[in-house]
Amino acid sequence: MRIAVVALGKIGLPLAAQYAEKGHEVIGVDVNPATVEAVNAGREPFPGEAHLAAKLAALSPATGNGTLRATTDYAEAIPGAEAVVLVVPLFVDDATWEPDFALMDAATASLAEHLRPGTLISYETTLPVGTLRGRWKPMIERISGLVEGDGEHGFHLVFSPERVLTGRVFADLRRYPKLVGGLTEAGTRAGIAFYEQVLDFDARADLPRPNGVWDMGSAEAAEMAKLAETTYRDVNIGLANQFAVYADKCGFDVQRVIEACNSQPYSHIHRPGIAVGGHCIPVYPRLYLSTDPDASVVRTARAFNATMPEYVVTRAEEVLGDLAGLRVVVLGASYRGGVKETAFSGAFPTVEALRARGAVVSVHDPMYSDDELAAFGWVPYHLGEEVDAAIVQADHAEYAGLTPADLPGIRLLLDGRSATDAERWTGTPRLTIGGGQRLD
Repeated sequence: MRIAVVALGKIGLPLAAQYAEKGHEVIGVDVNPATVEAVNAGREPFPGEAHLAAKLAALSPATGNGTLRATTDYAEAIPGAEAVVLVVPLFVDDATWEPDFALMDAATASLAEHLRPGTLISYETTLPVGTLRGRWKPMIERISGLVEGDGEHGFHLVFSPERVLTGRVFADLRRYPKLVGGLTEAGTRAGIAFYEQVLDFDARADLPRPNGVWDMGSAEAAEMAKLAETTYRDVNIGLANQFAVYADKCGFDVQRVIEACNSQPYSHIHRPGIAVGGHCIPVYPRLYLSTDPDASVVRTARAFNATMPEYVVTRAEEVLGDLAGLRVVVLGASYRGGVKETAFSGAFPTVEALRARGAVVSVHDPMYSDDELAAFGWVPYHLGEEVDAAIVQADHAEYAGLTPADLPGIRLLLDGRSATDAERWTGTPRLTIGGGQRLD
């Protein structure tokens, strides 16, 4: 089978490698020439994805069997493809919370211009409910002149959300059921048949039905499933953060409370933290709200989670007093530990809140060079330099071993991820979110 994958990012490229490794001919399309060059040369264009480097070396035309190659030209990739999989980014406007379809519109138009009869098109990018049927179907039909649902003479359109986490994509592809929802029964069958040919699944006794490709019954149900599983996490974190703020007021340790609650099977409270970052959790609740604006619970949780960086800085202010002129380092540019990615990272609002108070702010991250940190407009920090306070924003493994000696002069450590070892900080004020510590 010949497969085209549109957008070779941190999800799309591992998917392309997975399909090629299963013996199919895969051609990826990406607007970035550097990405295309790297893929064709058998090099990974970004770090941090387990097993990707070895797979690219084995599959590329330069170093391997040539089953995976890349191009910037839709005219080269789309005609002749039996299946087209899109993993193009979809952004959300920070001010309006409305989805920005610009990149998706452009990619959809480009593939439609070169579409041939009999092609299956699968969108994996998370979408608001109804987008596949109401936006992409009429656009593709208008541009291509083909009719959706007529598989032999037209094309099939399905939604099958990616459900993987960067850094462990190949393991997650095996672990989680693949959800498929089409606009017609024939399209759904085509989508299921496709994914059964390109994926393998681990046996899981904990699921209500065998692990594999699951028929969601409609595109709308598949769209909602992805939004629901991610929105649940944002709402749950919002609840945990609310409990943590209350714990700080009352002086008890919220983590002990959460562990106690989760010791029985009906409670699954998440961990509180300084920020909710990444391409998914801060974004998808807003995609859901774009079609269900009355979902007040979702809106409240999203808004509350966004206040946590300001809350942490306020706590530092309560302990240290006026922050003007104080040297404060934010530890962690990444949105989460072990991942070199700053999408919606809490580092941005944390730095902004500190600067608004006149603090002298620097940023440290073991995954970023000084030049990379400076490109964000930040002053790079090096362990061993004098500081007055530090805020842990990302739970990098390297921070677990931090001691006051690594941060000379420190008067307060505010660990927004509970990533540091409390015993190493005996004698130095250390606060966690929801730890209930009283330092006044």
